[in-house]
Amino acid sequence: MSGEIRNVFISHINEDNDSLKQLSTLLAGKGYTIRDSSINDDKQNNANNEQYIKSGILAPRINWASTIIVPISADTHKSDWVNWEIEYALKLGKRIVGVWLPGAKDSDLPEALDLYANAIVGWQADRIIDAIEGRINDSRHADGSENAPRAIPRFNC
Repeated sequence: MSGEIRNVFISHINEDNDSLKQLSTLLAGKGYTIRDSSINDDKQNNANNEQYIKSGILAPRINWASTIIVPISADTHKSDWVNWEIEYALKLGKRIVGVWLPGAKDSDLPEALDLYANAIVGWQADRIIDAIEGRINDSRHADGSENAPRAIPRFNC
């Protein structure tokens, strides 16, 4: 996998900004580089207009990415922004991958991710890479046990 580079959008809550760097480092240890277009501590957004943020800032960044990654932590499920980003990525036909952060519980899963994820995996570099690349197409609970398979509704724009 050495030399692999993927354009991703990491849909996250502000409290998980540190996990973005940790994710990049985890994957880099396997020779896998992600270029993240999301808004984070390094690339802040000072806009106030919700419609402008969605159409002028977030949408182009999600369009650019091949995959949307959603780190799942204790408060991720409370974010309307995360759910909107997942639903927008779905409309574009983007691959949607959830990643359980250490300490997260099943109740932390955002509704849109539960409905539309192509894969949900634990905090293991090989599994995250395989999910991004489409080699894993199942969902795991926070404890690593397998979810029951189900159809994922998809539709084109």
